[in-house]
Amino acid sequence: MLLVERQTPKGLLVSVCDRDVLGETFDAETGEASLTVSEEFYGDGADAVDDETVVDSLARASVANLVGDETVAVAIEAGFVEEGNVLELEGTRHAQFLRM
Repeated sequence: MLLVERQTPKGLLVSVCDRDVLGETFDAETGEASLTVSEEFYGDGADAVDDETVVDSLARASVANLVGDETVAVAIEAGFVEEGNVLELEGTRHAQFLRM
């Protein structure tokens, strides 16, 4: 997985994606949504990390953007995302969370 942390005025923004989805664009079946896993957002300055590092980063995050089957599965297993809140776009899983 690739992880980027950005400190913002509103807190820590964490972006994590599976390596194989970087640079890809996924569309919803309805055509109402599209997600591009851009190099600028998910890859620029990214570190290749393991599950434990992702969980540690998500524990500190104010906002997180998660793309890919492995990435989303880690977030679900660690309790950051509920399965029912995960979007599927062309067979790829996507989730976001906001800690308030």
